[in-house]
Amino acid sequence: MVLQVNERHVIDTIGGVALGSNAASRAGSPARTVTAAMRAMERCGFVILRRSRLYRTAAFPAGSGPDFVNAVVTVSTTMGPRDALAALHEIEAAFGRRRHRRWAPRALDLDLLWLGDSVLPGRSEWQRWRKLAPERQRAEAPDELILPHPRIADRPFVLVPLAEAAPDWHHPVTGQTPADMIRSLPAGARGGPRAMSLSLANRPARR
Repeated sequence: MVLQVNERHVIDTIGGVALGSNAASRAGSPARTVTAAMRAMERCGFVILRRSRLYRTAAFPAGSGPDFVNAVVTVSTTMGPRDALAALHEIEAAFGRRRHRRWAPRALDLDLLWLGDSVLPGRSEWQRWRKLAPERQRAEAPDELILPHPRIADRPFVLVPLAEAAPDWHHPVTGQTPADMIRSLPAGARGGPRAMSLSLANRPARR
C-alpha cells in the first residue's frame, strides 16, 4: 500500500530513503550522523515507519574513500517527490554536505529511493537512466529527479538494509522485491554490507 489517510484526513504517501555517511559531521561519527539525520527527517515532514540496522560498506567506487555507514528507512509524508527531495537536500546541507565532486567522501548522503508509485520523469526516460553504462554513470548525472532511484537494483549497500526496512515493497516498474533484486546481484556482491553492533554504531567520532 502506498497511500494512507492520517487523522487530519490528509493523504500521506509511503516512500523509502537511503542514508549514508563516510565523514564526520557536526553530529559526530558517520554512525551518529546517520542516526541524527533520521531525527532531522522527522522534524522536516517525514514520519519514519520502519528503519533498518546500520551497515558498514566499502565506499563506491572502490578506493574512493573510507567505509560508509548505510541504512534505509521507510517514511510517510504529505510532500510530493520534488518537495521531498528538496527537504532531504536541506538536511544534507545542515550536516555539512557539499556537492563539489561526485562520489567524494561526504558527511551525509540522503537518496530518495521511491515515493508511492511515482515513475519520474516517465518510463522511457527512467529506462534510459537505468540502462546507463557504468562508465557513463561516472561522468553523467541527471539534472532532474529520477524515481524510483535508477541504481537501487545495482547497490548491495541499498538493497540489504532495504530488505529489512521494506521487505514487501515492489518496484513500480520491474515488480521486484528487495529480495528478488538481491538474488539478481553477482554472487560476490551479496555479502558486502556488514551489520554494525550497537557498541560500534555508538562509538564517538575520532578526534
